[in-house]
Amino acid sequence: MITDTCLLPDSGGGFGPLQALNRKLKALIRKAAPLCFFPLILFRVASMADDQSLNSDEYLWLEDILGDQALTWVEARNQLTVDKYTKSESFSELSIRLKAIMDSDDRIPYVSKLGNFYYNFWQDAENPKGVLRRTSLDEYRKQVPKWETVLDIDKLSVEEGENWVYKGTDTLLDHDRTLVELSRGGSDAAVVREFDLSRKAFVKDGFNLPEAKSGVAWLSLNEVLVATEFGDGSLTDSGYPRIVKLWTRGELLENANTVYEGQKTDVSVSGFSDLTKGYEVHGIIRGMDFYNSDLYLRHSDGKLAKMNKPSDADLAFHRDWVFIETRTDWQVGDRSYPGNSLLSIDRKNYLAGGCDFEVLFEPTDGKSLAGFSITKNHVLVNVLHNVQNEIYSLSKTAVGWTRKRLDNGEQFRMVSISPVDERADDRYWSTSHDFMTPPTLSIGEVGKEEDEVLKQSPHMFDSSNLEVSQHWVDSADGTLVPYFLVGQKNTKGPQPALLYGYGGFEISLLPQYMAVGGAAWMERGGIYVIANIRGGGEFGPGWHHAALKENRPRAYEDFIAVAQDLIKRGITTKSQLGAAGGSNGGLLMGNMLTMRPDLFGALAIAVPLIDMYRYHKLLAGASWMAEYGDPDDPEQWEFIQKFSPYHNLVDDIEYPHILVTTSTRDDRVHPGHARKLVAKLTGLGHEVWYYENTEGGHAGAADNSQRAFMNALEYEFLWDVLGNPR
Repeated sequence: MITDTCLLPDSGGGFGPLQALNRKLKALIRKAAPLCFFPLILFRVASMADDQSLNSDEYLWLEDILGDQALTWVEARNQLTVDKYTKSESFSELSIRLKAIMDSDDRIPYVSKLGNFYYNFWQDAENPKGVLRRTSLDEYRKQVPKWETVLDIDKLSVEEGENWVYKGTDTLLDHDRTLVELSRGGSDAAVVREFDLSRKAFVKDGFNLPEAKSGVAWLSLNEVLVATEFGDGSLTDSGYPRIVKLWTRGELLENANTVYEGQKTDVSVSGFSDLTKGYEVHGIIRGMDFYNSDLYLRHSDGKLAKMNKPSDADLAFHRDWVFIETRTDWQVGDRSYPGNSLLSIDRKNYLAGGCDFEVLFEPTDGKSLAGFSITKNHVLVNVLHNVQNEIYSLSKTAVGWTRKRLDNGEQFRMVSISPVDERADDRYWSTSHDFMTPPTLSIGEVGKEEDEVLKQSPHMFDSSNLEVSQHWVDSADGTLVPYFLVGQKNTKGPQPALLYGYGGFEISLLPQYMAVGGAAWMERGGIYVIANIRGGGEFGPGWHHAALKENRPRAYEDFIAVAQDLIKRGITTKSQLGAAGGSNGGLLMGNMLTMRPDLFGALAIAVPLIDMYRYHKLLAGASWMAEYGDPDDPEQWEFIQKFSPYHNLVDDIEYPHILVTTSTRDDRVHPGHARKLVAKLTGLGHEVWYYENTEGGHAGAADNSQRAFMNALEYEFLWDVLGNPR
């Protein structure tokens, strides 16, 4: 999958304590998201009466993930693509260069503080599966810190004869115990094993869980809330736990007491805890769908109390405060709070039934709340203003909350901020970068003027002749849609261009350093474009809501409007224009294929959703019905079928050049989507290239060698087609 995260903090799982409940809520529900127009002219929407019966899919056998027939088909298709695109000298040179970028020792080793140590998870050529390691802050300040290895995943894999992929940890505050998640081959399902950080060893007979999509929350050294697969009927339709139990050390898991049971139709149920001394709180999160959840506090007598919040709002406890982030308008008494607001209230007041909230942020035209985090005494707010970050610190005073801007306001620059240790002090990490400037990591403290620069990544590609611009285009319904363009200065005539999009699950696409894309695409003279289409979160929840369910085509209209604008402005031509997207972005690509095949020279489609009639029956698909709709409801299938690429493929259309990639170990978006797309296209007489990695999960790759191979394959395909239009 074409991504550019090799120089950014690892998104596969953080190391450190859970100290803000809003993070737990988002991690629980949104980690399951399928992974980063013109007046709507359909070349043909195949009639269900004319097409094959919905219940007689001739390629259904490709949904048998490990079936002999399916794997034989995969092997044959893989070999064709390998022979076509990976035997050249240019592919070899590119894959070697990309792996060197990903393995570079000059990357920033991002850390999380736990106790007196700063922990980092690191992958490179010597440690392809990675090591969990730690150091001190003084040592970390050095150009080449000394690291102490805590857990070596490569060594562990050899010792246990397993293909372990590190997925993250959850650590007990004020203790040296953490819960390590290890996945076989990169799938979402993982084993959970208790680990002693002081002894650097797993705890024999500790809190250990077999492979499942589990959630565990510490209550004390000897108690946890556990949500996992407990046997028949213990999972939701989406494949996540629906039962939470209180598990005591030494007790058999099957004997643990049930604390809460959700419904089979829920997305998931999990426990949470915040064990900050003097402010301890724990309870249950019930996720009814992808965006709506109930939160229950659990009292010492075991009783649960439902919190007063909108079901689609996030809530966080922090010391004496409670924070609520709204998604839609919330009427409380005689007051109305807009969606995308950040509200605060005294904790005791709130738990006693109070509702006199203070407004810390309220959206305005072009400005939305991207997120917030909390130091010991202050709130750090990340605002998006026309798809560019603004960072503020908010401080409580006797007369209310004061606000101070922390970033320097540089144009087209992505800035993120997070506390170093929100229990202990008011320090924060700040990371900034843009399309052409590699990341800089600084440490600062609220109230102090200057941040200390700790680390800077080097330039990984030649950007000296590149420039960035932002543009706006009218979509079919008149909505203005922005996009970023990175291209060569003073270029005359159209150039090969790659248009990237996602447009779903309120995920925003922001400026970020493009080490891989720069080396593989822009240095060659290619133009890179990011479309901030509806369905994303660039302008808050309203931008997302505008492309839900029956309004899904708005996202596709936006994307095509950007593509047409690039051609109209002479930036590129149809034969030189490619598009790429993965997961929900793969669904976007599938709809570009069926709705406007004439507009693109090539499409790179990764880990995609394709068969929207069966998506909710495959793996985690049922969890996304709040995004796409329910195909079992005839009224909803009426609009879903219009953006189901699998049902809109025809034989008498000239499609663009196509590369489809996926992973056998993807247990989030079923690889059957990608397989069936390729099989049906081939059956209709169209040429299509396919590669299925045997590892990697939904990310498509498990280590840097695989990531380099997959990225080189996709960029070689795109340049072969778009750099030499035929």
